[in-house]
Amino acid sequence: MKHQLDWSDYHDQGMGDAYADIPKHGGNFAKAISVCIRSGLCQKQDNRGVMCPSYRISEDNLLSPGGRVQLFKSLLNEDDKSFLNDKLLAQSIDSCVSCKGCKRECESNLDMAAIKAEYLAQKRAAGHITIRSRLFAEFPFLLYRYPVLASLIRMRNNSRVLMKLGALLFGVNGSIALPEPAKNPYQDSREQKILNDEYQMNSDNTRTVVLLIDSFTALFTPSVVNDALTVLKAGGYQVITLHPKSLSDGKILDSGRSLFSQGYSDRARSQAAALLRTLKPHLLAGRRIVGLEPSALLMLRDEFLMMNLGDDAELLAKNTLLIEEFIARETTAGRFDASFNAAESGRNVLIHGHCHQKAVGAMKSMRKVLRLVPGLPFSFIEASCCGMAGSFGLEAEHASESVAMADQGLLPALDEDQAALVVCNGFSCSHQIFALRERKAVHVVSLLASQLAAA
Repeated sequence: MKHQLDWSDYHDQGMGDAYADIPKHGGNFAKAISVCIRSGLCQKQDNRGVMCPSYRISEDNLLSPGGRVQLFKSLLNEDDKSFLNDKLLAQSIDSCVSCKGCKRECESNLDMAAIKAEYLAQKRAAGHITIRSRLFAEFPFLLYRYPVLASLIRMRNNSRVLMKLGALLFGVNGSIALPEPAKNPYQDSREQKILNDEYQMNSDNTRTVVLLIDSFTALFTPSVVNDALTVLKAGGYQVITLHPKSLSDGKILDSGRSLFSQGYSDRARSQAAALLRTLKPHLLAGRRIVGLEPSALLMLRDEFLMMNLGDDAELLAKNTLLIEEFIARETTAGRFDASFNAAESGRNVLIHGHCHQKAVGAMKSMRKVLRLVPGLPFSFIEASCCGMAGSFGLEAEHASESVAMADQGLLPALDEDQAALVVCNGFSCSHQIFALRERKAVHVVSLLASQLAAA
């Protein structure tokens, strides 16, 4: 097997262990699968934590991380190709939402999200490509290249006929609306462009941060970028912005998350390499990279390390933070200078965490940041995956599974407190909340911006 991702970290996995049960084929990929010790932790019903959304709604062992491992082991003991065409494995992997809950909560830290990424990349390399997978993979790039698509999406969302037609032709979930791009995507103001040049040439790098603006935030919620700029500058920081249209050659600057999630690893690697080249001067200058969208930003700390990008990827991973992590750390260090007005009494705030936020333990930072607002009444929703999970909830065959996942914890919490303000940093999570309950969630920086005290 020619690996599409780098599995060298697993080279010594199971060596000298007669019970490791490593398959005959697959090399280090097979060793990564074999970290599973079949403890059954992923096959227990527990309202706490994230693992495992597909098992929780089905109670089918084959739709759990441990079940998927056993399928992989059986097939990789035969040869290194049969797994690509096995229908049972395909069904099992298809139900995985890549939440990364197992990577954090499994006692062996089984990384099923990465295993699924390799599986999909192997499928694409073998020619298993669909129109829908290409559309979802290229979605942000297509929106930038063909702005008229935004109007077509709005038209589709307002027509039951077009929604049904999309389901029939492309397998897109016809029961919910697609996310609608903002009429004016984020672009740097003239003032911000001047500041970018000024700060890059001459700045105090202990007080300068690079705000990495992902495609989805720029295209769909540009107001979140403006709120982030407001909060960071109020905190005393000089902010350099990098967004999808920052490059002078017209190419899109993007983490490649949508490409990676759909298995197009070569395209994703190309995007990652371009982003890394752009960020390297900032890393060498000692600037921290801060991002807004969990799935896009955390890719720089996780998936980039598996894409053969060299030592620079390690440097990037060590200097990249979600914005709530950055504010929490700077507050602890006594450097975050912003102050906030006391919250108005009477309205609770419900916090829904993106699965990847939970996987890296960032919800602790969310709690610390929310406490900066005096008297803010907030509570965390105890829930696993929201069910949208990137494009998962937009795929017709997963419509009922998506709702069932949301109904495990998220929807009951929303229904119990219908007057609460919902805070959610994940783009797909926010869309799920809007699609199923018509409630608009806000990013934590938007909440902070609304509570900023006058300077």
